[in-house]
Amino acid sequence: MIVTVWLSGENEPLARAELNAVAQRLGGRSLDPVGHTAGRGRVELPDRGAASELAGRLALAHRCAERWPDSKPETIEADLRRLGASGASAAFQWISGSAGARPPETLRRLGDLFRSGGGRIALEHPNVRFWLEPEPGGQYALYEEIGPVDRRKFSNRRTPRLPFQRPVTLEPRLARALVNLGHVGAGDRVVDPFVGTGSLLLEAALLGADTVGIDASAAMIRGALDNFAHLGQTPGMLRQADAAEAAAEFPAASFDALVTDPPYGRASGTRGERPDRLWSRALQAWTEKVRPGGRLALVIPKGAPVPTLEARLELAIPQRVHRSLTREFRVYVREVLPPRGQ
Repeated sequence: MIVTVWLSGENEPLARAELNAVAQRLGGRSLDPVGHTAGRGRVELPDRGAASELAGRLALAHRCAERWPDSKPETIEADLRRLGASGASAAFQWISGSAGARPPETLRRLGDLFRSGGGRIALEHPNVRFWLEPEPGGQYALYEEIGPVDRRKFSNRRTPRLPFQRPVTLEPRLARALVNLGHVGAGDRVVDPFVGTGSLLLEAALLGADTVGIDASAAMIRGALDNFAHLGQTPGMLRQADAAEAAAEFPAASFDALVTDPPYGRASGTRGERPDRLWSRALQAWTEKVRPGGRLALVIPKGAPVPTLEARLELAIPQRVHRSLTREFRVYVREVLPPRGQ
């Protein structure tokens, strides 16, 4: 099925990359042409279950919906009567930004048609929510919402609401976006060698991943455990250790993904070691612990030196934090090894 997704506007390239990564993880593909429509993306997914999971996973989006294929008003109205006959509840809304072209009686007429079939209108918690978008000639497209993109759940995980807080923590929506860029899903094994407050591993755990976290600070490990417990999650392992030295404890290809936000600047402790040197040691040590085809997803200050890794750079997208700091979301893919003898 084809799903249209309305993207967050604060960083559309990052939102589009997140959408395409999740669609690929769910067995789908992007349908965005080179000259794609600004503010939205289209993906093809195997079924409605995958589409519903897409809506539940995305952080940088507003809504996911399937367009009804026939936009002729008479066809839409007949189908709404039949749907109302099932006894379902529905809500009808115009898509924001279309105010100047909205026929004033359209929503009322559609609601009346739905009720005439036996359905009822419920604006707060309907069984199905419809979105209308004007088209030329007085026509309109009708979209049926697949599932809500609940942005409030990310607000409930923001730093001020957690027991352990640090100002450098990646906020939950960006943390989820990075985890999604890493193609993380249920059953995956994921490592963060700079776990900090646990924000990245928490998002991975909420997606059903088995999580392993390393941090040089015992206080950070204790705090991350408190944050996991606060959100009802249990990490696979959190331990205090040097970020690079801990990698030696794990065999090659132990993990499906690495996600991390390495320390940088004066607000983060590196125990006197230059941040770029610390990143270099750790990332080079951990790269071989990610299986071929797996991903390394990281956030670093734009322009910071990055070590040469045995992985292919898939994308690099800047995200402005404030006037003096822009960070870059980077994703590397471990190359798939050829069969022996080739």
